[in-house]
Amino acid sequence: MNILVATTNPGKIREIKDILALPGVSIITPADLQLRLEVDEDGLTFAENAAKKARSWSEASGLPALADDSGLCVEALGGRPGVHSARFAGAGATDEANYSLLLECLRGVKDRSARFVCAVALSFPGGDMVVAEGECEGRILEEPMGDAGFGYDPVFSDPASGRSFAQLTPQEKNDRSHRKKALMALREKLRQAGYLGAP
Repeated sequence: MNILVATTNPGKIREIKDILALPGVSIITPADLQLRLEVDEDGLTFAENAAKKARSWSEASGLPALADDSGLCVEALGGRPGVHSARFAGAGATDEANYSLLLECLRGVKDRSARFVCAVALSFPGGDMVVAEGECEGRILEEPMGDAGFGYDPVFSDPASGRSFAQLTPQEKNDRSHRKKALMALREKLRQAGYLGAP
């Protein structure tokens, strides 16, 4: 089965390829098809945004399309930045601008509990859709640490290791990330629905 990964984010593409490396599954990127598509992420939830993107990319390509929407939910901020994580500091904001604003919002705040949330949706030509979610609990650091990863990784502390996500190796991050949990849940749903064979 060919699956189009509906993102141009190289970090996400790398993680999805690593996690969905399954016999009989070939991961295709928009660059492989020379396909460009802008989808307005105006949903109220991660799942709504993922489903909208997946459906749009599937219709444009004629292939099953996998899209995700993910972000950071901070307890002390009432769940913000949430679905606005990528544009917390404004449209087109850099990762550094987003997490710097987050640290400013949390200055002096004791409760720094947070969770990464990821929703993944696989849309098939014809309209079938499979959606799954995953979460990863942690806390927000006082300052960024590490230079790997992307997004809010430098300020998100992994409770199991005591390091930021940006200090983990790609394999370590994949082993515990919200995206892996969502993709593993999706893979199980696909198996139950008969789209994939037994492990």
